[in-house]
Amino acid sequence: VAERLGLKRFWVAEHHAMDGIAGGATSVVLAHIGNATSTIRIGSGGIMLPNHTPFQIAEQFGTLDALFPGRVDLGLGRAPGAGPELQRALRKDLHRAAEMFPQDVAELQALMRGGTPISPTPGLGARPEFWMLGSSLFGARLAAKLGMPYAFASHFAPDQLDAALAIYRQNFEPSDDHPAPRVMAAMNLFCAASEEEAHTLASSQMQAFVALRTGKPMKLQPPIAGYRDSLPAQAQAMLAHIGQASAVGTPDQVAAAVREFTQRTQADEIIFAGPTFDPAARIASLELAMAALAD
Repeated sequence: VAERLGLKRFWVAEHHAMDGIAGGATSVVLAHIGNATSTIRIGSGGIMLPNHTPFQIAEQFGTLDALFPGRVDLGLGRAPGAGPELQRALRKDLHRAAEMFPQDVAELQALMRGGTPISPTPGLGARPEFWMLGSSLFGARLAAKLGMPYAFASHFAPDQLDAALAIYRQNFEPSDDHPAPRVMAAMNLFCAASEEEAHTLASSQMQAFVALRTGKPMKLQPPIAGYRDSLPAQAQAMLAHIGQASAVGTPDQVAAAVREFTQRTQADEIIFAGPTFDPAARIASLELAMAALAD
């Protein structure tokens, strides 16, 4: 659907042992998506590099690049997002691995470019498009230093969006692949024929946010009309805060929100997230929004 609507990329996240997100094998899912499409770029949003060795990711994304040449994005993040049980399952000291993130990014790039004692196969000579992911100022500084494109997770962590983009642009050091800064910002997107229906669609994501913030993560639940208004004031304020980078409403309202956000951030690209309980409703939401944005 995204390819048919003319979208440029489709990204898949990495999450482990989370009941509501089937994201434990990002590269496997990307291979499936790549095989079902022909032109849209496929990528990780992102690979949490502390969970892996750089060599493993070089092999995995080298393989993807060989299967789908010119179509692969490799978005990298450093959040381990794991408690002690998952750390043991992954056989990693994830907090120490997170500290090694800048060195691991450099090693991963070197493995694909050559000049290391051992070469990934496939992987050597692979040319995925690297992106640095972030929800804080750390990623902005590192992306600027390495001359990488930068994607900010404003769809769930909007607080430092403006500061992060300013730091990235002001400190960007040109690289061979990227002579100028390049920014992607994320928005939540829920579009329907009526504003009320759009907010009902968004209520599945709202329930997930509330459950996660209260330490009770769960699978995506059916939408509930009037859900947000039924919550205590503190929960409503939390959702309003998280949802600052959101486009929820009719096609005209969504298009206006996306254009205002794009103007504010001066982002080169906007990436949409829209967890919706009914896949058909999610497709309809995307179709309505893209038609409005094309006008």
